[in-house]
Amino acid sequence: MLELAIGAIITALIFDFVNGFNDAANSVATVIGTRVLRPLHAVLLSAVANFAGPFVFGVAIAATIAKGIVSPDDITIYMIIGGLIGAISWSVICTLLGLPISNSHSLIGGIMGAGIAGLGFDKLVYDGLFKVGIGIIASPIGGLIMGLLFAAAIITFFAKYHPARVNKTFGRLQLISSAWFALTHGANDGQKVMGIIVLILMSEGVLTEFEVPLWVIFATASAIGLGTFFGGYKVIRTLGLRISRLKPYQGFAAETSGGIILAIFATLGIPASTTHSITGSIMGAGAVRRKWAVRWKLGRQIVFAWVITIPGSAGIAYASTLVIHLFI
Repeated sequence: MLELAIGAIITALIFDFVNGFNDAANSVATVIGTRVLRPLHAVLLSAVANFAGPFVFGVAIAATIAKGIVSPDDITIYMIIGGLIGAISWSVICTLLGLPISNSHSLIGGIMGAGIAGLGFDKLVYDGLFKVGIGIIASPIGGLIMGLLFAAAIITFFAKYHPARVNKTFGRLQLISSAWFALTHGANDGQKVMGIIVLILMSEGVLTEFEVPLWVIFATASAIGLGTFFGGYKVIRTLGLRISRLKPYQGFAAETSGGIILAIFATLGIPASTTHSITGSIMGAGAVRRKWAVRWKLGRQIVFAWVITIPGSAGIAYASTLVIHLFI
């Protein structure tokens, strides 16, 4: 079974890489959309900050993933593999379509679907799923409101300054805000795969209680950092250019607001979606100029992708787990 556990850990790290690949847009979309950095430079900055993120914050989200979706005492290595297949498959499909879906919810849906296939609904941990529900609702709404208010405050405070000076100032500050959001992104999404690897180790008896070894933190941070570096430029174009064409002060407002949301959730152990957070923040910061500065139709398409993510990945994981059980 050791070989199977190693294979499952490698699969989890592949998902972490795919997560970084898809979510590269979350960290760099605004700094590219405001033309402050070129895509390659932005992705490199984001990759380094994503790597650092899991080392800066605690492991509260990892605990939620490991203990708060399916009962860790009952889940098996086969279910975990089925869940990862569902999560990876759904993430790859949406990445190819250019949809900035939530990889976090793909992972949660995958584990849910596999758990239901192997154990039924009774072994789902509804307290943990309630936390997930809070993240689904609060991260986009919180990002939208905070991004709007932050951008409005900047406009009010700098109303007497020349626009060129304001753009130059916030263009520089956006380097900091972009790195800040990437740091919180790495802390949030990196922890989720940590939780899966810990769950694998617990299911195989390597760990008898929840703890995150240092090598797990390093491995997940490396995987998400590399995935970010090789990020999906089609999704970057969607978030950075197609939702709203932002000024540097709006990019700064969106990144700062989204990062604050993620930092709070990481501390509370709520597995929020970085995609939800930054997209809401971009829409809020974009709408501060005028309502139609945001392409709301595209926003609705993205919301649709969010809505179907958990059931979509859960369905693939459910089917995958049933197939795996046919051969064991």
